Amino acid sequence: MLPRLASGDVLLADALLTTWWIIADAQAAGIDVVMPQHARRITDFSAGRLLGHKDHVVAWPRPKRPNWMSLETWQSYPAELPVRECEVDGRVLVTTLLDLRMASPRQLDDLYALRWNIEVDWRTIKVTMDMDVLRCLSPDMIRKEIAVYLLAYNLVRWTVATAAKLSDVLPRALSFTGAKRALLAFAEQLRHSPKPRLTFMFTTVLGAISYMQLPDRPDRVEPRAKKRRPKPLPLLTEPRQLAREKLIAQRAARMLIVAP
Repeated sequence: MLPRLASGDVLLADALLTTWWIIADAQAAGIDVVMPQHARRITDFSAGRLLGHKDHVVAWPRPKRPNWMSLETWQSYPAELPVRECEVDGRVLVTTLLDLRMASPRQLDDLYALRWNIEVDWRTIKVTMDMDVLRCLSPDMIRKEIAVYLLAYNLVRWTVATAAKLSDVLPRALSFTGAKRALLAFAEQLRHSPKPRLTFMFTTVLGAISYMQLPDRPDRVEPRAKKRRPKPLPLLTEPRQLAREKLIAQRAARMLIVAP
């Protein structure tokens, strides 16, 4: 991802990406990072330059050269990497935004909370767009299937963003599921409307979507579990037509047994 980012961008990532090498590469490209501390790294707030309570700047020494890295590449990295570590609500964040005046610990925590949007987006693509199960078999067709799903997803997102701009709200304040349902409900009218009426129809759809604002749910927590139990049915491990033929044969055999 780093080659796709520009100087001045801020990279939000989870704890698995909080490595010395990724942070060093980002910092060299002028990219700042905000990440949770890796579970294996020990944070000692008594060391380094203190900025506030459980907030300091510390120098991470360059790790030993990994086997996959050449000696020349390893030597091109700096001997130390200045990073900022701060704790907010029991979570230690690591960032290259070293100036306290630029971002307080609470602002860093609010910024990192935006990373959750990508988890919501993946859920939307897999669940709302029904992409959790791919139905094609060959690699080429699977790529096309994924491309069509993403195209449809981006079209809905573009419609939501357009409706949000017209109603002066943030795009994520509007319901993606509601927008998808509205587009499906108006699909036939949009498809068959004459060109002079198409603008009116599309404005009507945007107006309907603009009213689908999500409620404010700060710090929402939901259990990661299924409420409804699946029915105790066996898995279908053979072609459906073959299974039908077996059922028909079993039914015919029972009719022969009970016939006088």
